[in-house]
Amino acid sequence: MKSTYLRAGAVLACALALSACGGSDGELGIGGSFAGVTKSGLVLTNNGGSDLAITPTADGRGTFFFKDLVETDSTYNVKVKSIPSNAVKCEEFNNTGRAAFTINNIGIVCTIKQHALTGKITGLTGANLVLVNGADRVPVPAGATSFAMAPVSEDSPYGVVVLTQPDNQTCTVTNGSGTMGENDVNSLAVTCGPRA
Repeated sequence: MKSTYLRAGAVLACALALSACGGSDGELGIGGSFAGVTKSGLVLTNNGGSDLAITPTADGRGTFFFKDLVETDSTYNVKVKSIPSNAVKCEEFNNTGRAAFTINNIGIVCTIKQHALTGKITGLTGANLVLVNGADRVPVPAGATSFAMAPVSEDSPYGVVVLTQPDNQTCTVTNGSGTMGENDVNSLAVTCGPRA
């Protein structure tokens, strides 16, 4: 009789601490990856609780896991609770289901706000002027008095320079570099004159 009580106690102890006795329930993680997160403010929840603040990264990408583990066959429903101030929206993918194993394929993708990058041109008479900002190349026709580069993501650096000088002229760019803030940038200036 005494051994029966001992065996029952051992079974109960295993039920309360499955991992210690070789079980698997209650040990499943819920997580995935994120993209477009360059600023703090993204908070995720699972089933309306277990808030998780995502730490931003330089390239906006990374992985996450909720601290609380779940049992086998538990439902999960990961939602965006709040978004960074520089994001238009953050969307969830593969974010609901039942956990039969550790979940690591949830996707959170944030779309970062973009702002215009424009400026004025003075003295341009020659053809073939080309301005560049990173991979963005903009040909500017002779006689143009303004230009527009591709929009730049908020909090991202920009640096507009002359890639190709116009025929028989030399152009310089002022106010061409900086970090995109919360508003459009229209203070760039290109000044052209005769080539020396």
